[in-house]
Amino acid sequence: MEKERQLTWMRLDNAAKIYPAARKRSWNCLFRLSASLNESIDSVVMQKALEVTVKRFPSIAVRIRRGAFWYYLEEIANPPSIKSEAAYPMARMSFKDIRKCAFRVVCHKNRLAVEFYHALTDGSGGLAFLKTLLAEYLTQKYGVNIPPEKGVLDVKEKPKKCEIEDSFLKNDGPVSSSRSEATAYRLRGTLENDGYLNLVTGILDVKAVLSVAKQYNATLTEFLTAAMIYSIINIQNRTTPNKKRQKPVKILVPVNLRKIFGSETLRNFALYVTPGIDPRLGEYTFEEIVKSVHHQMGYEINAKNLAAKIAANVGAERSFILKIMPLFIKNIAMKTVFNLFGERKSSITISNLGAVEIPDEMKLFVTRFDFILGEQALCTNACSVVSYNGKLNISFLRIIRESEVEKEFFSFLRKLGLNIKIESNKR
Repeated sequence: MEKERQLTWMRLDNAAKIYPAARKRSWNCLFRLSASLNESIDSVVMQKALEVTVKRFPSIAVRIRRGAFWYYLEEIANPPSIKSEAAYPMARMSFKDIRKCAFRVVCHKNRLAVEFYHALTDGSGGLAFLKTLLAEYLTQKYGVNIPPEKGVLDVKEKPKKCEIEDSFLKNDGPVSSSRSEATAYRLRGTLENDGYLNLVTGILDVKAVLSVAKQYNATLTEFLTAAMIYSIINIQNRTTPNKKRQKPVKILVPVNLRKIFGSETLRNFALYVTPGIDPRLGEYTFEEIVKSVHHQMGYEINAKNLAAKIAANVGAERSFILKIMPLFIKNIAMKTVFNLFGERKSSITISNLGAVEIPDEMKLFVTRFDFILGEQALCTNACSVVSYNGKLNISFLRIIRESEVEKEFFSFLRKLGLNIKIESNKR
């Protein structure tokens, strides 16, 4: 009889520690990555592909366990069963579920989706998992020989140490930056009584958007961030006409640190910047907002400033007092810090995963990629962006009934001459 393999465990990475500590009954931080194929998915073959794929990702095929001093990740013995689509994407994953398996795989007709608990990985690590799972499925289903490139990992290869490292601990700077920031304007609305998550996706031509962004000498992310600031300022002008009572409009923009610091980790390795505008200073044209966002992001996104931000987070983790503090006290402290310095400092998140590239052998089968940020702890709305095959998908998820933000945002993009196809799960 074959000896049962001992399950491995590992510490949460520096960014992941906040998620189990700050969780609430109504909130766990999830995100979803999905791919659409040109025909219906065979769930039996997909289950077999998942069984192979999880062995290549020991930091993702895990459950969350509670220790005396920290939560930690423990490898799962068997992959989760493929699930059918719920009434809406990213239905809440209870902490009881997360203790069994901290991700789920959902198949619906021709769409494959993976929903990750954010303590496991970020968008880049999640995308590597999705691509590799897709490649293994296509190999088993159609006998396609797909090379391990463009984010597809070789499932026959053993996981590398650099893929499961905590890159935050290797790249902290000598000086810590301050976490102090002004509190931002918060969007509000009528909460859905039953926890329903509203999803609206705008589909645009990538080249057209890049062309307009170029007119303002901005990158795609800078352009979309400026458009969001402009839109939310308009909303605040209606809700709070008195300029003196208004608050800064700031956007939380995650930054992938892998290229900046030369990391290959599949765990969390992203920080954020919060470019914004204070409307109390006067009226801003869109051109002025774009220029300001461009310079704010240019100043923030460099190795030295980001290393100082990493140092602020890592320094607390390395504190001797924090190390010996019992977990329940740590949770109280970390939740307090999260409430003070987390989402209150931004009006909304825009996370741009960038352009998805896959091996040519997969392009015959894959028609679309989507990226959806899950429900936020304090903010009512979240925005996520991804592009593939010439199309840019901008998705808004909200926990409120009012669709004011996405209407304002997409209406403004249309005024700039962009054509948008809108999809919604409105009931």
